[in-house]
Amino acid sequence: MSLRIQQLGKHYGEVAVFSNVSLDVAPGEFVAIVGESGVGKSTLLNCMAGLDSWDSGTVELDGVDIGALSDDQRALLRRKKVGFVFQAFHVLPHLDVAQNIALPLLLLGQHDEARVAAMLTAVGLDGLGARLPQQLSGGQLQRVAIARALIHRPGLLLADEPTGNLDPATAAKVMDALVAQTREHGASLVLVTHSEIAAARADRVLHLSSEGIRA
Repeated sequence: MSLRIQQLGKHYGEVAVFSNVSLDVAPGEFVAIVGESGVGKSTLLNCMAGLDSWDSGTVELDGVDIGALSDDQRALLRRKKVGFVFQAFHVLPHLDVAQNIALPLLLLGQHDEARVAAMLTAVGLDGLGARLPQQLSGGQLQRVAIARALIHRPGLLLADEPTGNLDPATAAKVMDALVAQTREHGASLVLVTHSEIAAARADRVLHLSSEGIRA
């Protein structure tokens, strides 16, 4: 899935979060975005999916200007074509691991236990589908989040500091799972991170500042 951002600008009141941000992500490409805290990396990621608004410029997913879509149209586009992995996991505590992973499929009216089982194995959680989230480690919970984000085979995966709360060894395993699964399904991946080690896995690394974005 292609992503094109042109001259994007975002303000909070009179304060510019970022301005003149332009970038292209090709289908299947892995791009990492780094920058100091407070420069708007997470906000930019939210704009890419139409979760946040912007003041100038355009965001296009597969040639579709998402700024021209209604809220319902954006939500449907995200549901079908975009996956999210966040630092805080956002798993539902009352659902077991398999049920958490299957949520995007259920929202699309699909039911595929075999796909869920295969995804559990792919991210190293084989045999843990019946466990509740509180029975898992932080690294296991992050792999649940990755599996859930990819189960519906989105064209674009957005990951916001997915290894930020993890020790180095666990972070490496999480990145292994993230990269392997996006490569296998041909998804584009945009990773926001402070980790130089995680960013080094990307095809390209871009640096975001208040003035814009650069290689």
